[in-house]
Amino acid sequence: MKKVIVLFDAATDIEKGRDFYNKIDPGAGDYFVRSILSDLDKLSNISGVHPIVFGYHRMLATKFPFAIYYHTNEKRIEVVAVLDLRRNPIVNYTDLKER
Repeated sequence: MKKVIVLFDAATDIEKGRDFYNKIDPGAGDYFVRSILSDLDKLSNISGVHPIVFGYHRMLATKFPFAIYYHTNEKRIEVVAVLDLRRNPIVNYTDLKER
């Protein structure tokens, strides 16, 4: 099983998602974080099977309209971004290009 490393920008993305959902409904942000962390836990077993989008493997979150973008090698998985799929794809592409 590979180790999952969440890079700083991806952790910031998760915090932004938490804040967004907490504004809608207090406590929903915590549920969002737990759901994304659960998805990241699964990633350690199934990395590399996801399609490559914008140069990264992309795993869709199970309960929220977010995508987890990552790189993998034989030792670890680096999560580069956790992005909202409701945004314009060009914005997500530009964001990923800068990471």
